[in-house]
Amino acid sequence: MDPYNGLFLPKKFFVVGGKAVSFESQLNAFDQALMDAGIAQYNIVPVSSIIPPGAAEVSRVDLTPGSVLFSVLVRMDGVGGETISAGVAWGWAKRPDGLSYGLIAEARGYKGMRALEEELEAKVREMAKARGMEVGEVKHRIETIEAVPRGAYGCVVVAFVYLPADGAASP
Repeated sequence: MDPYNGLFLPKKFFVVGGKAVSFESQLNAFDQALMDAGIAQYNIVPVSSIIPPGAAEVSRVDLTPGSVLFSVLVRMDGVGGETISAGVAWGWAKRPDGLSYGLIAEARGYKGMRALEEELEAKVREMAKARGMEVGEVKHRIETIEAVPRGAYGCVVVAFVYLPADGAASP
């Protein structure tokens, strides 16, 4: 094994989002938002925000229920009358020596989609600048509930999910 490669070096990724409202509990709203995103049947392990060189974006894939997914998961909860948003932004950045890899920023808040989009863009660009890197196009995925219904719990989630080299997805 190449000592410079990680034990789990993702080669593919997909990005999903979901939102839900529950009149029962915040936990039920979260579970339903994960269902809406198509990832409620997995065990989600939070990780930080670097996309390995050469990783390819693919469509969401179905895996065996109970599979462990390494993911940058962004969650925002709210109650009646609140606007809630959660999102990720990502872009490929290049170091002066030519190595290119991806950066992921996350944001959440009691704000609308446009405000979150601007925040995410600024975060990715700052991450690149701090590393002395140049970043190209910045993509994003944002979920918003403009007003959680009165008497209800709301939840929005966005997940940037990493897949192993031998995963079920193909570019």
